[in-house]
Amino acid sequence: MAKTGGDWPELEWDQWKDTHAWLHMATQMVGKTRLALTPLQNHWWNVPLYVSARGLTTSAMPWRGDVLEVEFDFRAHVLELRMCTGASTRLPLRPQSVAAFWADYKAALAALGVEAVIWPMPVEVAAPVRFDLDTEVRPYDRDAVERLHQALMRVDALLKQFSTGFQGKISPVHFFWGSFDLAVTRFSGRVAGGPPRPDRMQQEAYSHEVISAGWWPGNGGYGAAAFYCYAAPVPDGMAGKAVHPGAWDAALGEFLLRYDEVRASASPEAALMQFLETTYAAAADAAAWDRAALERPVATAPCR
Repeated sequence: MAKTGGDWPELEWDQWKDTHAWLHMATQMVGKTRLALTPLQNHWWNVPLYVSARGLTTSAMPWRGDVLEVEFDFRAHVLELRMCTGASTRLPLRPQSVAAFWADYKAALAALGVEAVIWPMPVEVAAPVRFDLDTEVRPYDRDAVERLHQALMRVDALLKQFSTGFQGKISPVHFFWGSFDLAVTRFSGRVAGGPPRPDRMQQEAYSHEVISAGWWPGNGGYGAAAFYCYAAPVPDGMAGKAVHPGAWDAALGEFLLRYDEVRASASPEAALMQFLETTYAAAADAAAWDRAALERPVATAPCR
């Protein structure tokens, strides 16, 4: 196993980016199943995945009097499809092509009697290739996937704790399979101004003013795991606000903090919470949110 900073594992992007490319497509297949089987909820909250004790899960999805749950088990390295009636099937997570896994996944759904119309074109990636045409065999690094899950659990716990400090409208902590990131979003309560969004997905996601914070492992061209915070629409003066740790990234238009900087700190949890608090405050002040009405003290679990 790779060395870790406390319980925060090492995630060198170049060492596992090919495994990530395969896993990203697999999570999109499962995420698109949620999209196909669940009714639209505000801001597309019906389609993300969620961190579980074993990996990533869809949570329960109703299906014709039954319930389907699909879970990536990053400990046993299988994808498990479970029905409320007890029927289930598993697919191994291993080196293979996206096309081969796609065929196996469709067959697994059919074997359980689930009919989901899934568009096979990946989204939010450069140069997408249809699932059924992506025949290159890709690696599956079990150790890297386990470290990813360890990181996701740590970040999930901190984002959930951070969420307790807000009593306005706030999202659950979502894993967005399109961009492969874990995020939580706060809302001011005001309808977003400015020009209309370019597509239906963004129109729904950003219909109201938001400040979103999260983490991604290095995909999208950035090349390193990092935490982020952005506001939509971006308020005037946000870039000039002081935050610590982290800094404004002009190219991306958001605050960033390298994951390795958090790992190397004396207390990764304290460093991340400080980043989340100071970047939110910077964005909320720049956008003139009613912070007194929206905020409350951050809570801790009673058993701690």
